[in-house]
Amino acid sequence: MTRLGDLERAVMDVLWDSVPSTSDGVTVREVADALAGRELAYTTVMTVLDRLAGKGMVQRQREGRAWRYRAAGSREAHIAQLMLDALDLGGSRDAALVRFARSVTGTEAEVLRAALAAEAGGMPVDRAAGRTPGTHDTAGRTPGTHDIATGDAPAGLARGALTDRIEAPATGRAERPASADEAADG
Repeated sequence: MTRLGDLERAVMDVLWDSVPSTSDGVTVREVADALAGRELAYTTVMTVLDRLAGKGMVQRQREGRAWRYRAAGSREAHIAQLMLDALDLGGSRDAALVRFARSVTGTEAEVLRAALAAEAGGMPVDRAAGRTPGTHDTAGRTPGTHDIATGDAPAGLARGALTDRIEAPATGRAERPASADEAADG
């Protein structure tokens, strides 16, 4: 995925912030009006939207003589892809992930633990609280998750299972590693 320039990011922010995914989108004029503080020409905004459409970042639909634009994906999906692309820059993905995990706040670490636990166990994540409901011990940790501080994996989780998932190609959805029961069946 290509990184966005400053103006492209500003245009995408308008689309992400003001256009619901169920909407038909916005016109070039509406985007230009939202960016009024930048004093951009209409044609500049039109060119940026056209380039974003070419990059697959926005979808457009003809309405009369004009186009209506909306984001092709969520801001969160874009940021996640940027993070995955950064991991592909070289070096050790594991080392980069560990360094990242150690740099997040306690709340952010809890969100990561809950997401990993939910993904591993198919459990829903309480997005408001940033955790999987009813799965935390008294220390605030989610049982059955990787202990980032010590690198210990819980019983039943093979060492490297996390990296197997992370190193899946970014072109498709990473598949959950098969459990021992599933592997025996297959």
